[in-house]
Amino acid sequence: MSTAADVAHALAELADPDAAGTMQRYFKTGPGEYGEGDVFLGVRVPQVRAVAKGFADLPVDQIDVLLDSAFHEHRFAALVVLVTRYARARDDDTRRAVVDHYVEAVLRGRVDNWDLVDTSAHAILGEWLVDRRRDLVFTLAADPDLWRRRVALLATFAFVKHGDASTTLEVAARVLDDRRDLTQKATGWMLREVGKRVDRAALTGFLDTHAAHRGRTALGYATEHLTPAERAHYRSLT
Repeated sequence: MSTAADVAHALAELADPDAAGTMQRYFKTGPGEYGEGDVFLGVRVPQVRAVAKGFADLPVDQIDVLLDSAFHEHRFAALVVLVTRYARARDDDTRRAVVDHYVEAVLRGRVDNWDLVDTSAHAILGEWLVDRRRDLVFTLAADPDLWRRRVALLATFAFVKHGDASTTLEVAARVLDDRRDLTQKATGWMLREVGKRVDRAALTGFLDTHAAHRGRTALGYATEHLTPAERAHYRSLT
């Protein structure tokens, strides 16, 4: 039976100290920054995914060992295993177990950087809630914690992919006053996807109502695929 130690060993063999230094700067791990205290081995994302692919049947308790690790790549690998397990599940009992495990990890602060959120929130929580009540999304969106709020936003990506923009628009409206860069970028990204994948009029209607109160970063992302004249119009409202 594979263990977390086996995964850690496989990742350690790929570690690059120079890349680790670059990653720690890129993911803002310095004092007061959003990733403060995060530690990297220096393993690139495709390599982490390849390692995780070989441990798809890792026991749940060993996934928790990785999620609780100080090393970013350990947590990333654990989330890739959970995403794979959810995608391969053939019954709702198995899916629910993965979702519950994922939400527990979110609530105890182990999904704690933007790449960790972005690779997992829509693929697990979002997909589970596509045809279910979405109260948890709104609860997470109301949480002041940066990562829980980003999980809420990114979970709605699954709904958008299924042609439903309603929850994305509601969550985006609820986080209007959050000017943190990573919330702004996630909000703008999800709004842009609404316009691209679901309904351009739904995006412009939202912007007609809210652009004056939307941060410039979110607005920039949301309007990327609009015409230059439309982008200029919405910028003029802020």
